[in-house]
Amino acid sequence: GSDDIIAGNVSKYIVLPAAYSGQPKKGHLVFDACFESGNLGRVDHITEFEYDLFIRPDTCNPRFRVWFNFTVENVKESQ
Repeated sequence: GSDDIIAGNVSKYIVLPAAYSGQPKKGHLVFDACFESGNLGRVDHITEFEYDLFIRPDTCNPRFRVWFNFTVENVKESQ
């Protein structure tokens, strides 16, 4: 599939809405997987409350995606 090209982890990736310009605000999520065993390869913003997350395959066996290991920061209480 199209997610087979995911090669590395996201690193402090700030997800902003498509039409937004300016500094990130509370609620603009920050995803990070740049640490040992992190495996988040891509994040797509769908709505304020919905994101598509693409997990990288396991290093030793690319057919499997066994765990989900990443952090999320800058959330609002209502999210």
